[in-house]
Amino acid sequence: MEHRPGRAAGCGSRTAGQHRTAVGQFRRSDGTKDGHRHAHTPPQHLHDLDRAPGPGAASAGAHRGRRTRPAQRLGRGQRGGIASAGAGAIATTSGGVSWSLGHGDGQRLGREEMAAAARRIVAAVELPVTVDAEGGYGPQPADVAATVRLLVGAGAVGVNLEDSTAAGGPLFPVADQAARLWAAREEAAEAGLPELVVNARTDVFLFGIGEPGGRLDEVLARAEAYARAGADGLFVPGLLDLEALARLCAASPLPVNAMAVAGGPGVAELAAAGVRRISVGTGLAQLAYTAARRAAAELLGAGTLTELDGSLGFGELDGLYRR
Repeated sequence: MEHRPGRAAGCGSRTAGQHRTAVGQFRRSDGTKDGHRHAHTPPQHLHDLDRAPGPGAASAGAHRGRRTRPAQRLGRGQRGGIASAGAGAIATTSGGVSWSLGHGDGQRLGREEMAAAARRIVAAVELPVTVDAEGGYGPQPADVAATVRLLVGAGAVGVNLEDSTAAGGPLFPVADQAARLWAAREEAAEAGLPELVVNARTDVFLFGIGEPGGRLDEVLARAEAYARAGADGLFVPGLLDLEALARLCAASPLPVNAMAVAGGPGVAELAAAGVRRISVGTGLAQLAYTAARRAAAELLGAGTLTELDGSLGFGELDGLYRR
Protein backbone atom coordinates (compact mmCIF):
# COMPACT_ATOMS: atom_id res chain seq x y z
CA MET A 1 0.00 0.00 0.00
CA GLU A 2 1.10 3.55 -0.63
CA HIS A 3 -0.01 7.01 0.35
CA ARG A 4 0.83 10.42 -1.10
CA PRO A 5 0.92 13.15 1.54
CA GLY A 6 0.89 16.80 0.54
CA ARG A 7 4.14 18.41 -0.51
CA ALA A 8 6.16 20.32 2.04
CA ALA A 9 7.83 23.56 1.08
CA GLY A 10 11.15 22.92 -0.60
CA CYS A 11 10.52 19.24 -1.17
CA GLY A 12 10.53 17.92 -4.67
CA SER A 13 11.01 21.03 -6.78
CA ARG A 14 11.51 20.30 -10.47
CA THR A 15 14.65 20.92 -12.45
CA ALA A 16 14.77 22.64 -15.83
CA GLY A 17 16.03 19.52 -17.56
CA GLN A 18 12.93 17.48 -16.83
CA HIS A 19 10.02 16.88 -19.14
CA ARG A 20 7.09 18.20 -17.13
CA THR A 21 6.36 21.92 -17.51
CA ALA A 22 5.15 24.26 -14.79
CA VAL A 23 1.59 24.16 -16.07
CA GLY A 24 1.40 20.39 -15.93
CA GLN A 25 1.91 19.62 -19.61
CA PHE A 26 4.39 17.03 -20.78
CA ARG A 27 6.92 17.36 -23.53
CA ARG A 28 9.14 15.00 -25.39
CA SER A 29 12.87 15.55 -25.27
CA ASP A 30 12.57 17.36 -28.61
CA GLY A 31 10.22 19.87 -26.98
CA THR A 32 7.06 18.85 -28.78
CA LYS A 33 3.85 18.18 -26.91
CA ASP A 34 2.42 14.71 -26.89
CA GLY A 35 -1.27 14.06 -26.41
CA HIS A 36 -1.04 10.30 -25.82
CA ARG A 37 -3.06 8.88 -22.95
CA HIS A 38 -3.74 5.29 -22.01
CA ALA A 39 -7.35 4.24 -22.29
CA HIS A 40 -8.48 4.51 -18.65
CA THR A 41 -5.28 5.12 -16.70
CA PRO A 42 -4.16 8.70 -17.43
CA PRO A 43 -0.62 9.31 -16.18
CA GLN A 44 -1.49 12.99 -15.67
CA HIS A 45 -3.53 11.80 -12.68
CA LEU A 46 -0.37 10.47 -11.03
CA HIS A 47 1.54 13.68 -11.69
CA ASP A 48 -1.32 15.83 -10.43
CA LEU A 49 -1.26 13.96 -7.13
CA ASP A 50 2.36 14.99 -6.67
CA ARG A 51 1.34 18.62 -6.89
CA ALA A 52 -1.84 18.46 -4.81
CA PRO A 53 -1.75 20.55 -1.61
CA GLY A 54 -2.47 19.53 1.94
CA PRO A 55 -1.65 16.65 4.29
CA GLY A 56 -3.96 14.16 2.63
CA ALA A 57 -2.40 11.12 1.09
CA ALA A 58 -2.73 8.61 -1.62
CA SER A 59 -0.76 5.92 -3.21
CA ALA A 60 1.17 5.99 -6.36
CA GLY A 61 -1.02 8.83 -7.27
CA ALA A 62 -4.24 8.51 -5.35
CA HIS A 63 -4.37 11.96 -3.80
CA ARG A 64 -7.77 13.56 -4.08
CA GLY A 65 -7.83 17.02 -2.54
CA ARG A 66 -6.98 16.56 1.13
CA ARG A 67 -8.30 13.07 1.58
CA THR A 68 -6.20 10.03 2.39
CA ARG A 69 -6.82 7.13 0.06
CA PRO A 70 -4.85 3.89 0.28
CA ALA A 71 -3.58 2.00 -2.70
CA GLN A 72 -1.61 -1.18 -2.73
CA ARG A 73 1.59 -3.00 -3.41
CA LEU A 74 0.51 -6.63 -3.65
CA GLY A 75 0.39 -9.50 -6.08
CA ARG A 76 -2.24 -9.56 -8.80
CA GLY A 77 -4.73 -11.65 -6.80
CA GLN A 78 -5.48 -8.81 -4.37
CA ARG A 79 -5.95 -5.87 -6.77
CA GLY A 80 -9.71 -5.72 -6.82
CA GLY A 81 -9.98 -5.71 -3.03
CA ILE A 82 -7.69 -2.73 -2.60
CA ALA A 83 -9.29 -0.82 -5.45
CA SER A 84 -12.71 -1.32 -3.87
CA ALA A 85 -11.41 0.11 -0.57
CA GLY A 86 -11.09 3.52 -2.22
CA ALA A 87 -7.65 3.54 -3.76
CA GLY A 88 -7.02 6.08 -6.49
CA ALA A 89 -4.14 4.14 -8.05
CA ILE A 90 -2.44 0.76 -7.96
CA ALA A 91 1.29 0.23 -7.32
CA THR A 92 2.77 -3.25 -7.58
CA THR A 93 5.53 -4.78 -5.52
CA SER A 94 7.96 -7.10 -7.24
CA GLY A 95 7.89 -9.42 -4.22
CA GLY A 96 4.12 -9.78 -4.22
CA VAL A 97 3.96 -10.34 -7.97
CA SER A 98 6.86 -12.81 -7.89
CA TRP A 99 5.39 -14.81 -5.01
CA SER A 100 2.01 -15.02 -6.75
CA LEU A 101 3.81 -16.60 -9.73
CA GLY A 102 5.83 -19.06 -7.66
CA HIS A 103 9.16 -17.20 -7.64
CA GLY A 104 11.26 -15.43 -5.05
CA ASP A 105 11.86 -11.67 -5.16
CA GLY A 106 14.97 -10.06 -6.61
CA GLN A 107 14.65 -10.16 -10.40
CA ARG A 108 13.89 -13.87 -10.45
CA LEU A 109 11.13 -13.00 -12.87
CA GLY A 110 12.06 -11.91 -16.36
CA ARG A 111 10.83 -8.70 -17.92
CA GLU A 112 8.35 -10.62 -20.08
CA GLU A 113 6.78 -12.29 -17.04
CA MET A 114 6.55 -9.00 -15.14
CA ALA A 115 5.05 -7.25 -18.15
CA ALA A 116 2.50 -10.05 -18.59
CA ALA A 117 1.50 -9.72 -14.93
CA ALA A 118 1.23 -5.95 -15.33
CA ARG A 119 -1.02 -6.40 -18.35
CA ARG A 120 -3.38 -8.62 -16.34
CA ILE A 121 -3.48 -6.11 -13.49
CA VAL A 122 -4.19 -3.20 -15.84
CA ALA A 123 -7.03 -5.21 -17.38
CA ALA A 124 -8.51 -6.00 -13.94
CA VAL A 125 -8.83 -2.44 -12.57
CA GLU A 126 -10.01 0.93 -13.80
CA LEU A 127 -7.20 2.76 -12.03
CA PRO A 128 -3.71 3.93 -13.04
CA VAL A 129 -1.14 1.18 -12.50
CA THR A 130 2.53 1.79 -11.75
CA VAL A 131 4.89 -1.19 -11.77
CA ASP A 132 7.86 -2.14 -9.63
CA ALA A 133 10.34 -2.96 -12.38
CA GLU A 134 13.13 -3.82 -9.90
CA GLY A 135 16.50 -3.04 -11.51
CA GLY A 136 15.11 -2.97 -15.04
CA TYR A 137 15.99 -6.65 -15.72
CA GLY A 138 19.51 -6.05 -16.90
CA PRO A 139 22.44 -3.73 -16.18
CA GLN A 140 22.59 -1.70 -19.38
CA PRO A 141 20.45 1.29 -20.43
CA ALA A 142 19.21 -0.83 -23.32
CA ASP A 143 17.90 -3.41 -20.82
CA VAL A 144 15.96 -0.74 -18.94
CA ALA A 145 14.60 0.62 -22.22
CA ALA A 146 13.38 -2.83 -23.24
CA THR A 147 11.60 -3.22 -19.90
CA VAL A 148 9.94 0.19 -20.13
CA ARG A 149 8.81 -0.54 -23.67
CA LEU A 150 7.06 -3.72 -22.56
CA LEU A 151 5.49 -2.12 -19.49
CA VAL A 152 4.15 0.85 -21.43
CA GLY A 153 2.76 -1.60 -23.95
CA ALA A 154 1.09 -3.45 -21.07
CA GLY A 155 -0.69 -0.25 -20.03
CA ALA A 156 1.41 0.82 -17.05
CA VAL A 157 1.69 4.57 -16.47
CA GLY A 158 4.56 4.47 -13.97
CA VAL A 159 7.64 2.44 -13.03
CA ASN A 160 9.97 2.02 -10.07
CA LEU A 161 13.63 1.54 -11.01
CA GLU A 162 16.25 0.78 -8.37
CA ASP A 163 19.98 1.48 -8.34
CA SER A 164 21.24 -1.69 -6.63
CA THR A 165 22.97 -4.24 -8.81
CA ALA A 166 21.81 -7.07 -6.51
CA ALA A 167 20.18 -7.56 -3.12
CA GLY A 168 22.59 -6.10 -0.57
CA GLY A 169 24.44 -4.04 -3.16
CA PRO A 170 26.66 -2.76 -4.54
CA LEU A 171 24.90 0.14 -6.25
CA PHE A 172 25.37 1.25 -9.81
CA PRO A 173 27.72 4.24 -10.03
CA VAL A 174 25.73 7.47 -10.10
CA ALA A 175 26.49 8.22 -13.75
CA ASP A 176 25.57 4.68 -14.82
CA GLN A 177 22.24 4.77 -13.00
CA ALA A 178 21.48 8.21 -14.41
CA ALA A 179 22.06 6.82 -17.89
CA ARG A 180 19.67 3.96 -17.12
CA LEU A 181 16.99 6.40 -15.95
CA TRP A 182 17.51 8.56 -19.01
CA ALA A 183 17.03 5.47 -21.16
CA ALA A 184 13.72 4.84 -19.40
CA ARG A 185 12.59 8.41 -20.05
CA GLU A 186 13.63 8.34 -23.69
CA GLU A 187 12.05 4.93 -24.32
CA ALA A 188 8.79 6.05 -22.73
CA ALA A 189 8.67 8.96 -25.17
CA GLU A 190 9.45 6.66 -28.08
CA ALA A 191 6.68 4.33 -26.93
CA GLY A 192 4.19 7.20 -26.92
CA LEU A 193 4.06 7.87 -23.17
CA PRO A 194 6.55 10.67 -22.42
CA GLU A 195 4.70 11.43 -19.18
CA LEU A 196 5.50 7.99 -17.71
CA VAL A 197 6.03 8.42 -13.96
CA VAL A 198 9.60 7.31 -13.22
CA ASN A 199 10.19 6.71 -9.51
CA ALA A 200 13.93 6.32 -8.91
CA ARG A 201 14.74 4.08 -5.96
CA THR A 202 18.08 4.34 -4.20
CA ASP A 203 19.16 1.61 -1.79
CA VAL A 204 21.84 3.55 0.08
CA PHE A 205 19.98 3.28 3.40
CA LEU A 206 18.22 -0.03 2.76
CA PHE A 207 21.52 -1.88 2.28
CA GLY A 208 23.68 0.34 4.49
CA ILE A 209 25.96 1.47 1.67
CA GLY A 210 28.95 3.55 2.78
CA GLU A 211 29.70 5.15 6.13
CA PRO A 212 26.54 6.07 8.08
CA GLY A 213 27.54 9.72 8.34
CA GLY A 214 27.83 10.09 4.58
CA ARG A 215 24.69 8.32 3.45
CA LEU A 216 22.40 11.33 3.35
CA ASP A 217 24.87 13.26 1.22
CA GLU A 218 25.16 10.27 -1.09
CA VAL A 219 21.38 10.12 -1.48
CA LEU A 220 21.24 13.84 -2.25
CA ALA A 221 23.96 13.51 -4.86
CA ARG A 222 22.02 10.70 -6.46
CA ALA A 223 18.79 12.71 -6.27
CA GLU A 224 20.40 15.57 -8.20
CA ALA A 225 21.70 13.23 -10.89
CA TYR A 226 18.47 11.27 -11.13
CA ALA A 227 16.44 14.48 -11.45
CA ARG A 228 18.65 15.64 -14.32
CA ALA A 229 18.10 12.23 -15.94
CA GLY A 230 14.34 12.76 -15.91
CA ALA A 231 13.14 10.95 -12.79
CA ASP A 232 9.88 12.12 -11.23
CA GLY A 233 10.39 10.87 -7.68
CA LEU A 234 13.02 9.54 -5.26
CA PHE A 235 12.27 6.36 -3.30
CA VAL A 236 14.52 5.87 -0.26
CA PRO A 237 13.57 2.62 1.51
CA GLY A 238 15.35 2.01 4.80
CA LEU A 239 15.35 5.68 5.87
CA LEU A 240 12.81 6.29 8.64
CA ASP A 241 14.67 8.75 10.83
CA LEU A 242 12.27 11.71 10.75
CA GLU A 243 14.96 14.35 11.18
CA ALA A 244 17.02 12.92 8.32
CA LEU A 245 13.91 12.60 6.16
CA ALA A 246 13.01 16.23 6.80
CA ARG A 247 16.51 17.30 5.76
CA LEU A 248 16.29 15.14 2.64
CA CYS A 249 12.87 16.49 1.68
CA ALA A 250 14.00 20.09 2.16
CA ALA A 251 17.02 19.61 -0.11
CA SER A 252 15.86 17.05 -2.68
CA PRO A 253 15.00 18.22 -6.21
CA LEU A 254 12.52 15.32 -6.36
CA PRO A 255 9.48 14.40 -4.23
CA VAL A 256 10.57 11.87 -1.62
CA ASN A 257 9.02 8.41 -1.25
CA ALA A 258 9.57 6.56 2.05
CA MET A 259 8.76 2.98 3.00
CA ALA A 260 6.69 2.60 6.16
CA VAL A 261 7.16 -0.48 8.34
CA ALA A 262 5.35 -1.95 11.32
CA GLY A 263 6.45 -0.12 14.47
CA GLY A 264 7.91 2.79 12.52
CA PRO A 265 6.60 6.33 11.96
CA GLY A 266 3.02 6.55 10.72
CA VAL A 267 1.64 8.38 7.72
CA ALA A 268 1.06 11.65 9.59
CA GLU A 269 4.62 11.73 10.95
CA LEU A 270 6.16 10.95 7.58
CA ALA A 271 3.97 13.56 5.90
CA ALA A 272 5.00 16.16 8.47
CA ALA A 273 8.63 15.44 7.57
CA GLY A 274 7.81 16.32 3.96
CA VAL A 275 7.47 12.84 2.49
CA ARG A 276 5.22 12.86 -0.58
CA ARG A 277 4.74 9.14 -1.22
CA ILE A 278 4.59 6.36 1.34
CA SER A 279 4.99 2.71 0.41
CA VAL A 280 4.72 -0.47 2.44
CA GLY A 281 6.70 -2.67 0.07
CA THR A 282 5.66 -6.29 0.43
CA GLY A 283 3.85 -5.59 3.73
CA LEU A 284 0.29 -6.23 2.59
CA ALA A 285 1.31 -9.26 0.56
CA GLN A 286 3.03 -10.64 3.67
CA LEU A 287 -0.16 -10.05 5.64
CA ALA A 288 -2.25 -11.93 3.07
CA TYR A 289 0.07 -14.92 2.97
CA THR A 290 0.33 -14.93 6.77
CA ALA A 291 -3.46 -15.08 7.08
CA ALA A 292 -3.58 -18.01 4.65
CA ARG A 293 -0.90 -19.92 6.55
CA ARG A 294 -2.57 -19.30 9.92
CA ALA A 295 -5.89 -20.57 8.61
CA ALA A 296 -4.26 -23.66 7.11
CA ALA A 297 -2.37 -24.38 10.35
CA GLU A 298 -5.60 -24.08 12.37
CA LEU A 299 -7.49 -26.40 10.01
CA LEU A 300 -4.69 -29.00 10.01
CA GLY A 301 -4.20 -28.70 13.76
CA ALA A 302 -7.33 -27.95 15.77
CA GLY A 303 -9.58 -28.75 12.83
CA THR A 304 -11.41 -25.43 13.06
CA LEU A 305 -11.49 -22.31 10.88
CA THR A 306 -11.96 -19.41 13.26
CA GLU A 307 -9.18 -17.60 11.40
CA LEU A 308 -11.72 -17.04 8.62
CA ASP A 309 -14.04 -15.06 10.89
CA GLY A 310 -14.60 -11.59 9.47
CA SER A 311 -13.24 -12.44 6.02
CA LEU A 312 -14.87 -11.18 2.83
CA GLY A 313 -17.68 -13.37 1.60
CA PHE A 314 -17.28 -15.34 -1.61
CA GLY A 315 -19.90 -13.33 -3.48
CA GLU A 316 -18.45 -9.99 -2.42
CA LEU A 317 -14.91 -10.95 -3.38
CA ASP A 318 -15.87 -12.67 -6.61
CA GLY A 319 -17.95 -9.69 -7.60
CA LEU A 320 -14.85 -7.50 -7.63
CA TYR A 321 -13.50 -9.49 -10.57
CA ARG A 322 -16.61 -9.81 -12.73
CA ARG A 323 -15.18 -8.07 -15.77
